[in-house]
Amino acid sequence: MSRIGQAPETTTHKVVKSLWIAIWLFYLSAPVTDLVSGGHSTGARVLGGLGLVAFTSWYLVLVFRTVRQMAVPKVLVSVAVLAAQATVLSLTLGREWLVLFVYVSISSGAALPGEYSRWTVPGATALMMVVAPALPGWDAYLAGLVVPALMGGFAMVGIRAMIRTTIELREARATVAQLAANEERLRMARDLHDLLGHSLSLITLKSELAGRMLPERPEAAAQQVADIERVSRQALVDVREAVSGYRRATLPGELAGARTALTAAGVAADLPAEPEDDLPEEAEAALAWSLREAVTNVVRHSGAKRCTVTLETRQTLAGRLVELTVSDDGGGGSAAHGNGLTGLTERLEAVGGTLSAGPTGKTGFRLVARVPLGSGS
Repeated sequence: MSRIGQAPETTTHKVVKSLWIAIWLFYLSAPVTDLVSGGHSTGARVLGGLGLVAFTSWYLVLVFRTVRQMAVPKVLVSVAVLAAQATVLSLTLGREWLVLFVYVSISSGAALPGEYSRWTVPGATALMMVVAPALPGWDAYLAGLVVPALMGGFAMVGIRAMIRTTIELREARATVAQLAANEERLRMARDLHDLLGHSLSLITLKSELAGRMLPERPEAAAQQVADIERVSRQALVDVREAVSGYRRATLPGELAGARTALTAAGVAADLPAEPEDDLPEEAEAALAWSLREAVTNVVRHSGAKRCTVTLETRQTLAGRLVELTVSDDGGGGSAAHGNGLTGLTERLEAVGGTLSAGPTGKTGFRLVARVPLGSGS
């Protein structure tokens, strides 16, 4: 069952809410004055005072919500009890007590969900209008209570809806912040995977080469060690830039790195020259990361003897696009996407591109990355 809200938890909240409730208690001056100088008997005054205290106490419970959780049926019963008390006190003690129906309306608007209070507020007002004609001098007095009963009740409905909307907006902002943090973590994971996977593969290859060269060719081994140092330093720079969010991969840089990695692995490299057209930064970065991941996979997993890279601009029915193709004559691999290819797919989709990768037969593997170009490119 639906539940009403919880009581204020901090001292500030309690003070603010108490002041707000105290404003509405001003209307109780009429019943109090009637008890003191209304000409009632002592017994009527005692019973009327006890009834007023009971009514006010339960009204404060509903509006202030000192109960942690209360089901809607219990709130409806409580509002009905308040309405019954207001009816009995008004019929017994006079027109001044009709003001209690205003409190019935306000408490129902404050304690009940909107789908209930939109009926209970006018219902409490209608009950007051039914009871009033049974009291002497009711007509002029009733006119001043109908508007407060309706406006006060629906004002509480509006405040309740506003508070609920504010809470939902705060939760939505927290969710957006969490999603942004998750996206940033995914970006960092993709960058580090692409950066370190390529660099560490190249370092491993050159270390193996240096180890094989050491007995007979110390000078060549020293050159490999120097290359390892250079790659390590560049990897450190790349990681720092990636962590800072400033690094942007470029095709010329990745083509040069691909040539070095393939040569070190003993793979014949057929690479294109630098792209002639100036590509948008986002498109160039996505293609550069695709080239890096593809070459890393060729070096680490394929066992290929030759790797061919093509880069061309094509005109299609959907517009112009740049297509990067990396193919090898290795073992063929698997069509299942690992972390690297999954990250590439996300990068390309972010700029409206696509990725396809898989075996080309019994031997060989091909990766094709396509990125659309803007009309101005």
